Amino acid sequence: MNLGTVILAAGESARLGTPKQLLTFRGVTLLQRALDNALALPEAPVALVLGANADQVRPNDLDSRVHIVENPHWREGMGTSLRTGLQALLEAQPDLEAVIFLVCDQPLLAPAVLRDLADTHTQAGAPLVACEYGGILGVPALFARALFPELLTLSGARGARDVIRAHQREAIGVPFEAGAIDIDTPADYERLKHAHAHAHAPASTA
Repeated sequence: MNLGTVILAAGESARLGTPKQLLTFRGVTLLQRALDNALALPEAPVALVLGANADQVRPNDLDSRVHIVENPHWREGMGTSLRTGLQALLEAQPDLEAVIFLVCDQPLLAPAVLRDLADTHTQAGAPLVACEYGGILGVPALFARALFPELLTLSGARGARDVIRAHQREAIGVPFEAGAIDIDTPADYERLKHAHAHAHAPASTA
């Protein structure tokens, strides 16, 4: 299967007050973690969509599979970034059969989750396979080529979840409860760091 991934990293992190892409978790920035996850899929091209603070967050020494594309319309909403990323992938690989969209503020995402999406699509043939957490279907999510025309019409605040809701009956969910943990505010980041530190604290010998 000709599969590609789009990393949505164009937001300005207004509620956080600093670019979330550059926050670190387990010694790696959230943006680099997203890149590492995407690149764990063999041979799949990656479109990294930047917008706000593009010069500040742009990574160096990128893998040759990564295509950086800037979304000049990022202020209009997530839909413009999805469309921009998919267009870039189709230019690089016109015979693309499916795309996985992911964001950079789900710090507990792992390559196995993306492989589960791809494997489920291959086995079941569903046009849409999305992660399931908190009682919803959301990103990361895989969209088959049949849904590309709809994705390419997205604009403004309409994003992946709008397309997922429209095709809920056709979708297959892949469990990823940790997907509910994302970083939007300083409090979110502090909770993540505290939970991580607590989980790795040495056991008491008392």
